[in-house]
Amino acid sequence: MIEIFGIKNCDTMKKAFCWLDANNIAYTFHDYKKEGLDEATAKAWVDKLGWENVINKRGTTWRKLEEETKNAMDNENAVHIMVSQSSIIKRPLLKVGDSIILGFSIDEYTQRLR
Repeated sequence: MIEIFGIKNCDTMKKAFCWLDANNIAYTFHDYKKEGLDEATAKAWVDKLGWENVINKRGTTWRKLEEETKNAMDNENAVHIMVSQSSIIKRPLLKVGDSIILGFSIDEYTQRLR
């Protein structure tokens, strides 16, 4: 079973939902805004992918961080920020067994999910 993490109203999330639905791929959705994110899950993602890959540096949440916070970013700090400000996580994040797919790419979804 695929678990997709993100925020329901995000445009990129909507593209991922549409692709999954169109390809009859079952999934469960974890909405950060409603369900939050626990520290253990955030840490597992950062340990596996590195904070530089999990954190969305192009988003509003990153841009609103103080420069001091950005400059001090490391795996530990990233986990704390991800838990408190889940909008900073790249979307969508798909957990497929033990692997993770970040972002939405038709080519990657086609190769890895069909």
